[in-house]
Amino acid sequence: MSSRNGIDPSVPPSGTGCLECDAVGGWWFHLRRCALCGHIGCCDDSPAKHATAHAEATGHPLIRSFEPGESWFWDYETSEMYESGPRLAPPESHPADQPTPGPAGRVPPDWADRLG
Repeated sequence: MSSRNGIDPSVPPSGTGCLECDAVGGWWFHLRRCALCGHIGCCDDSPAKHATAHAEATGHPLIRSFEPGESWFWDYETSEMYESGPRLAPPESHPADQPTPGPAGRVPPDWADRLG
């Protein structure tokens, strides 16, 4: 994996939550970070699946988990998971006090029934 393959380790994340969900007051289950541009999107188990939508719209092939304690990457082009890869610009995850699912105050009571 390298910048040639869709990673730019110098780019910081776009924020601490899913960019699109935050814009409309939505919520997410887990967060993913585009390894090329830093876009933070929600995972495919989240209702809106913004990380995959970002990859499809931009052609950016690699994401990294944006969850505390996780450092794996996923390659959309090959459907391969990598247990680790290069360090990306900090922060490497959302704040540890941000709940999962999140964010606090926007998760519906029946959230588990709504997961993809």
